[in-house]
Amino acid sequence: MSRTARTRSTILALSLLASTAGLGVLAATPAQAATVVVATSAQLADAVKNATPGTVIQVRGGTYYPAATLQSTANGTASSRIRLRPYGSETVKIDGSNLPAGSWIFKLTADYWTVSNLTFQNSPDSAVVCTSCTGTEWNTIRTINGGDSGFTLTGDATNDNTVRNLDSYGHYDAAGHGENADGLAVKFGSGTGNLITGARLYNNSDDGIDLWSWSSPLTVEHTWAYGNGKNRWSDTAFAGDGNGYKLGGDGEVVAHVVNNSAAWDNAGNGFTENSNKGAIALNRTTSYANGKWGYYFATGAARLGKNLAVGNGSGLANRGSSVVSQGNNWDSGIATPAFVSTDATSAYGARKADGSLPATTFLTTGSTTIGSTMN
Repeated sequence: MSRTARTRSTILALSLLASTAGLGVLAATPAQAATVVVATSAQLADAVKNATPGTVIQVRGGTYYPAATLQSTANGTASSRIRLRPYGSETVKIDGSNLPAGSWIFKLTADYWTVSNLTFQNSPDSAVVCTSCTGTEWNTIRTINGGDSGFTLTGDATNDNTVRNLDSYGHYDAAGHGENADGLAVKFGSGTGNLITGARLYNNSDDGIDLWSWSSPLTVEHTWAYGNGKNRWSDTAFAGDGNGYKLGGDGEVVAHVVNNSAAWDNAGNGFTENSNKGAIALNRTTSYANGKWGYYFATGAARLGKNLAVGNGSGLANRGSSVVSQGNNWDSGIATPAFVSTDATSAYGARKADGSLPATTFLTTGSTTIGSTMN
């Protein structure tokens, strides 16, 4: 046999051996997840729709006016998330002004996304809706001046989602005369492990946060709800409720948890069970200068501990016989500490570099035992 023939025979033998023995000699290198940089609304819509695990979508700075709802059903994984964020430190606004009536700006029905540092504004309806999502993270998002609730989690099997450092304000539903537009809505669904932290929910026509018809426990912490339910739209039939924290409704019995949070200057109650008879737990919160009760828990079995109510229109707290109340300033022997400041100007200020709530002395007392620390 010639040298050439022997060489060909050897190559053939090695190829057959690799294919049958799984040596991987000829296996292709796995494709790497893409980083996609987009600069138009069409590119953004395409990137969101067609993302795959590990995709990083970077949006160039500017204001985008999509002609249809941005939406995706593409799942990431726990170890290979899909990420949507600005390019570098550029500022990105996604504006719904050109969308058809009744449209949302961004609808996600998917798992394991991380969405960061984007503004969604002027939506005809809700701005951002995450439906039956698992493991999503929303970091330093702003939803502004929409036609219904700013940010919404909804649907069954909504699990392990974190909304961190959300600003949601100026929402008003004209058709409902302000009755439906909340800063943040977790409604009509169920799921465990969901967390709201570091939110500012203010100047919305209905409530700051609304947990209507949500049947699983939810945790809220380090959050402020203020200025909700006031008729800023000159609506002669205005119907906004104006609660800071609406913690139930529609017959659900759920033990939601609210820690180290505050409500002030809302037209309705600062914190209310809203007919939820579950063992809602409120710990170290502050309710100040709301139009109705600081705390309204007249029918359920709430656990109220170390909360502070001052200057609310209807009184400090309306409590039913099943409520457990300890260490609050309406309880016997508990003093009401003085506030360092009642000027809320700094609460509207810029967030810290890490996205957390701005530094403020507003509604702080220096107490280590009662009321929100306001951070």
